[in-house]
Amino acid sequence: MLKISFDSFLGASPTWFKGVIITFLLISFPLMLILGKTVAGWAFIAMFILSLAMALKCYPLQSGGLLAIATLLLGLTSPETVWTEIQNNLGVILLLVFMVSFIYFMQPLLIFIFGKILIKIENKIALSLMFSLSAAFLSAFLDALTVTAVLITVFVALYGVYEKVHSSVGVDYNENDTFDRQEMGGDSLEEFRAFLRSLVMHGAVGTALGGVMTIIGEPQNLLIGEKLGWDFMQFAKEMSHITIPTLIAGLLVVITVELTRTFGYGAKLQPNVRGILKGYIEKEDAKRTAKEKYALIIQAICAIMLIAGLAMHIMEVGLIGLMLLVIVTAFTGITEESRIGHAFEESLPFVSLLVIFFVIVGMIHDQHLFTPVVERVLALPIEQQPKAFFLANGILSAISDNVFVATVYINEVKAAFDAGNISREHYETLAVAINTGTNLPSVATPNGQAAFLFLLTSALAPAIRLGYGKMVMMALPYTIVLTAVGYWFQ
Repeated sequence: MLKISFDSFLGASPTWFKGVIITFLLISFPLMLILGKTVAGWAFIAMFILSLAMALKCYPLQSGGLLAIATLLLGLTSPETVWTEIQNNLGVILLLVFMVSFIYFMQPLLIFIFGKILIKIENKIALSLMFSLSAAFLSAFLDALTVTAVLITVFVALYGVYEKVHSSVGVDYNENDTFDRQEMGGDSLEEFRAFLRSLVMHGAVGTALGGVMTIIGEPQNLLIGEKLGWDFMQFAKEMSHITIPTLIAGLLVVITVELTRTFGYGAKLQPNVRGILKGYIEKEDAKRTAKEKYALIIQAICAIMLIAGLAMHIMEVGLIGLMLLVIVTAFTGITEESRIGHAFEESLPFVSLLVIFFVIVGMIHDQHLFTPVVERVLALPIEQQPKAFFLANGILSAISDNVFVATVYINEVKAAFDAGNISREHYETLAVAINTGTNLPSVATPNGQAAFLFLLTSALAPAIRLGYGKMVMMALPYTIVLTAVGYWFQ
């Protein structure tokens, strides 16, 4: 009975991982008593990162959730703090619940558009640049999570096409279709997975490259812009001396890693696979009914409404998603509760995990784990502070949440400005350092950006074998280059 209970604990995760979690939970209280709450807090952060690293073996909700419960029981944070964090991030939660669910109903249009692009652009470097630039452009006007949801939807669908063809399930072939189905397994399958991994990572980093540029690109951008009184154009102008060089540097990284086939990049779409996918897409186009064509038109209209609504920020992003979810389902005849319910299956587990993450963020806040870093940076000579703020924000954002880090730092800097300790000009310089620091180096790990964490825990990650370690390795060249360029131009 004990063995069954132990084996079922944390699902299919390795025994050593289960043992580490259980052991830490048992010794956490005496550890706190002996070493103090600060050491215990950092230990909990390390364990939470480990639970994320094991996401492909065990969804982090259980292991991370147990750690979150322990932090509450040990008094490292309080339910009131957690509830405050949830309220402060309610916009992000609603975005995940409704916007991601709306994107689910946009699958036919997304597959139609990106399927054509994938088949027509044969040059891998050009294709990678297209995905990176598209993600950057969209993230400058939309939300990175929304863009990431689009990327996930597209690649899940394309991988599904490959699996259908490989297994011949529900696929109708022409008489002229000739291929060896065995060739689609083994090395071909791994090459296809590597091909999709490289494209999705180029796109994911692209969301950071574009998201840093505008006031609506990331949640912390809006917070910083409001503190400084900057509008859309002024925010973009103040950031441009850093964001434009980093965008160029990011695109150069795309070209370099694809040419050198390093850090997990360089895989190409093999001709036989391209031919099969092309045939499948053409066949789907040929048998598309008038009703399905009408649905594509409705989805295209909703896509235009999405871009317009987010660009003008007519209301909270999540509410825009709910509005469009209603429109796209109402005008395409999707009225059954069971069909609508499937749209929420991808987002709700991650929303649960995000709330768990807010417990860890609450612990960081209550235990003032980042305060010594803030105080030390503000004590530096004034000319060194921008670069120091950039690095400090980047390091902390890589292990924590970049929105939280930006909130802490901008509040501390504003307090210093209000007290008359720094000038307005220096206040603005530090605000730029905080914004770029929380957006650029944070691509190092999935912890830093909600979009990266969403990708790691999505249905796409296990399909293309994109684990925590693999994501960190593939982000490494971007991390080094973007951090170096961002630091240089501070």
